[in-house]
Amino acid sequence: MKINNIGLGRGLGAILDTENVVTQTSDNLKELEINSIMPNPKQPRTNFEEEPLAELAESIKTYGLIQPVTVRKELNGNYIIISGERRWRASQMAGLTKIPAYIREADDQNLHEMALVENIQRQDLNAMEIAISMQRLIDECNITQDTMASRVGKKRSTVANYLRLLSLPIEMQVALKDNLITMGHAKAIASAPDDKRLGILKKCIKKELSVRAVEDLVRKLAQKHEEPEQEQDNELPENYTRLVEQLSKILTEDIVIKSEKDGKGKIIIGFAGDDDINMLLEKIEKLTEK
Repeated sequence: MKINNIGLGRGLGAILDTENVVTQTSDNLKELEINSIMPNPKQPRTNFEEEPLAELAESIKTYGLIQPVTVRKELNGNYIIISGERRWRASQMAGLTKIPAYIREADDQNLHEMALVENIQRQDLNAMEIAISMQRLIDECNITQDTMASRVGKKRSTVANYLRLLSLPIEMQVALKDNLITMGHAKAIASAPDDKRLGILKKCIKKELSVRAVEDLVRKLAQKHEEPEQEQDNELPENYTRLVEQLSKILTEDIVIKSEKDGKGKIIIGFAGDDDINMLLEKIEKLTEK
C-alpha cells in the first residue's frame, strides 16, 4: 500500500502524532461562519441526546468535521440546514467558528439529484467521498438505498458497504478520506476487537501493509485472544519497560517481555508478515555493520 502525502487532512496528525493540515475544497464546498447557519424550522427532529452529541463534539475537536453539512442560501445571506443539524450542533459545542458546508442554491429536485449522482460516478473519488455523497443523496433527495443503487448503477450490497463506512470509528474514516487505506483495509480492521483497531490502523499506515497482511494480523490477534493468558503477579520493573521502549524504536513496535518468577524470561518480537521480517533483518544488519 502506498501512502499518498498529498492532500492529507488534519486527522492524520491525530492518528500518527504528526502535523499536516490541508484544507480541501470543491466547487460547492465552502467554509461558512457557523453563526450564519440556522436549523431548518421544519426539521421534524427536535431532540438531540446530549451524551452522543458531546462525544461527537470531542471527535470534531480532534479531527475536524469529516462530513460537511448541506445548506440552502437564503435571500438575507444566511443559510438554512438541509441535512447535518446534529453535526452543526456538535461543531458549536466544539467551539468551531467555521464549518465546511455544501451550498445548495437551486430548488430543482431533479437537477440536484442528477448533480449528486454525477458526483458519485466520478473516477477520482475515494471511498469516504463516495459514502458521503451517497448519504447526501438519501438525505437530501429522500430516496431509498434500492433507488439509489439503480441511479448510480451499483449493486445494493455495494451501496450498503459504502454507507457502512460512515459508522466506522472516526480515525478510520479520516484514513479512508485521506487515501491512507482502502475499503479492503477498513473491512479487515473493522473485524478486529474494538480496543485493537486503532493500533492496527497505525501499523497499517506506518508500515504500508497490504490488505492481506492486515487480515493476517487480525487473524493472529483473534487466535491470541482465544488462548488463555498467563497472568503476571507484578508489573514489570522500570528497566524492562525502558528496554521495550528502546527496542521498539530500533526493531518493531510489537515487543513483549515475558518474566518468570525465577527471574528468567523471554523477549518476544512480533511481526505481521514477510515484510516485517525483511524490515527487521535490514535493521539488524545495519546495526551489526556499525
